[in-house]
Amino acid sequence: MNIENIVFNLRALGKDDQTVEAKEGVGKSILETLSAFANSGGGIIVVGLSESEGFQPVSGFNAKKAAEQLRSRGEQITPPVRPSISIVPFEGSDLVVAEVDGFTSQDKPAYVTERGMYGGSFQRVGDADVRLTQYEVDRIREEQTQPRWDEQPVPGSSLADLNEEALEIFVSKQRSNRPKTFADGDTTALQRLRVLRGNELTLAALLAMGDYPQEFFPRLTVAFSIFPGTSKGDITTGLRLLDRKTLSGSIPELVESTVELVSKNMRSGALIGDVYRKDVQDYPLVAVREAVVNALMHRDYSPQSQGSQVQVNMFVDRLEVLSPGGLYGGVTLQTLGEVGASSTRNQRLATFLESVEFPGGGIVAEGRGTGLAVIGRSLAENLLPEPSFRADLNSFAITFSRRRVAPQEKYATAEDQVRQVFDHVESASTTELVAKTGLSRTAVQKAINKLIAERFLEATEPHRSPRQRYRRV
Repeated sequence: MNIENIVFNLRALGKDDQTVEAKEGVGKSILETLSAFANSGGGIIVVGLSESEGFQPVSGFNAKKAAEQLRSRGEQITPPVRPSISIVPFEGSDLVVAEVDGFTSQDKPAYVTERGMYGGSFQRVGDADVRLTQYEVDRIREEQTQPRWDEQPVPGSSLADLNEEALEIFVSKQRSNRPKTFADGDTTALQRLRVLRGNELTLAALLAMGDYPQEFFPRLTVAFSIFPGTSKGDITTGLRLLDRKTLSGSIPELVESTVELVSKNMRSGALIGDVYRKDVQDYPLVAVREAVVNALMHRDYSPQSQGSQVQVNMFVDRLEVLSPGGLYGGVTLQTLGEVGASSTRNQRLATFLESVEFPGGGIVAEGRGTGLAVIGRSLAENLLPEPSFRADLNSFAITFSRRRVAPQEKYATAEDQVRQVFDHVESASTTELVAKTGLSRTAVQKAINKLIAERFLEATEPHRSPRQRYRRV
């Protein structure tokens, strides 16, 4: 953008924005902006404009002196911020324009040296330079090395705290894949596999295979909530939550319980078009399962976050899965889902979940970075838009839009679904209709009675016969 467009946008907006900051001069507050832009992807600082005067050039502004001051301010940041600085003519005056590049994860956080890392690190939020919390600084620093919170021993734990069946399946697979690991006995093998540290379980083993991990970490749970509006604050009086449950157990159990609750609390039926019938749901359970697995596998398990839950929130128009901790490594909102754009915060936990099975069978995580691809494909197959994502240093959220029915379509009633069955069979019993439609026995019987009254169906046997069947009239 040229300077005319930059200033035009500032005047139209009436304030600074996410990537542009206007300053009258080079005061100490510019240090915060330099830090914020370096930590937030970069930005442009325009010096010599007065925001209070509608972003007009400052009278008597000395651009050359301001440019030198700005270079000096950049050296007061650790690591130094060295923007590309230009003096640009504008409306009869000169402005100083500094283009600040965003730092890589290896160089962050950029902080005001005299205030220290925890007191002088900032990020850009809208038009403001906001100081990073200690938690946020620690998460940025964590990007420079591989976190190992999932390999930390759990004080007071032992093999007795693991589910025997889950551990047996895991050990059997590992023994088959790497028999040399077990050459010195099972205990040594479990230590080398990081199931144990000494005689205590690692956090990853407890979460993936534990009988009841919440005995040691009561808040490492899933908070499931149903809201009556489109946001948490929509309802100010009366019932603000339709339902709320705190789910506990190992990660495989948490995933299964969450998916079951979503399934029970959404619409599900058959979609009737002009020439077809398609079974549809508000949210494809395959996509929900992948989102919850990702949230539990990639969330932040540092000590500061062990009191935070994964949240699954159902609103009238969407489903949101929110996990503590932002994106990790080189993954950004722009590269999510791209081939090769995958980074694992909890490597040991991810490795365990590639071997551990759900209670009903099936591996919890494939470990090939295919989760978002599976989500996208299942949404497309169910005629739903792509998910949306939100991320900051504190959290990551994936949101699914609830399915909206087109005007020419309608959700099938129980009668519609029973009618459909008779397109393919000559006769059927109530039990057979229950099996084919997935409806309750009561719903099927009510539908049969209505269709008999409409002269669509008739009974083949006398009333109350145990061999009763129905056929088209």
